[in-house]
Amino acid sequence: MGNLVDLRSLNKEDIFKIFYIADKIQEGKFKGFLDGKSIVLFFPDTSIRTRVTFEKGIYQLGGQSILFPMETLDKKEKLEDVCGYLNNWADAVIVRHKNMDVIRELARYSAVPIINAMTDTAHPCEIISDIYSLSKIRMEFTKDKYLFCGKSGNIGLSWKEAANVLGFEFSQCCPKGYEMEGVQVFRDIKEAVKGKDVICTDSLPADAITDFEHYQITKEIMDMANENAVLNPCPPFYRGEEVSQDVIASDYFAGYRFKRYLLEVQQAVMVYCLMNERGNKNVNIYD
Repeated sequence: MGNLVDLRSLNKEDIFKIFYIADKIQEGKFKGFLDGKSIVLFFPDTSIRTRVTFEKGIYQLGGQSILFPMETLDKKEKLEDVCGYLNNWADAVIVRHKNMDVIRELARYSAVPIINAMTDTAHPCEIISDIYSLSKIRMEFTKDKYLFCGKSGNIGLSWKEAANVLGFEFSQCCPKGYEMEGVQVFRDIKEAVKGKDVICTDSLPADAITDFEHYQITKEIMDMANENAVLNPCPPFYRGEEVSQDVIASDYFAGYRFKRYLLEVQQAVMVYCLMNERGNKNVNIYD
């Protein structure tokens, strides 16, 4: 089945296939790929970037999007039965929900691809898009050294999964109690950024801001990283919390351009998953 539940379900070749499809989409290929197809989406009202790019992406590929609130999946009806009906009409289902178990259960019972548009523990499409954007500005991006400054959560964990799939060096900087398992952890931000090429952050919950007071990424901190290092704060980012005003105004900040290709990558994910919907990962997308 061509599901995208998390990055652990992909291998290096899969990710580069998605990159290839994104390249071809920018060349005008795959137009009409979703002609006659209906894509069902479950999204919260607060989603901006992810929802806009998926809905616009479906439209540009010729498909129909059918949107439901995320809470629709929290009704008493079993997800097995929801899938039983959607299997009759939907060609793919894109879900943004806090609970990863909801995504897994949908993937278990769905006869069409399930795409994880974000949970509390995974944000695979976002990270694929960021890595694709990196590949456009850093030729040796799989050899770069990455640092995530923030708490264990969907962004950090997905960067960790990407590191495992693509083989790049990945570490974390955070106070005690916020660590990811199986990752080298730094406590001193000045020590952590030394020798790093890509620094990533995530927004902080209100109850963690004080704990991260000495972990803010500033221009002074970025000056300690490798030459030509880039800062990629996951949106929404907040000046004065995980990042400073001066670093967002600096040349280190790559946030906006990292999202430049989000639309095409979301489209590429849909194309890839639909091409593999019968579990055939040997589909030749290079024809």
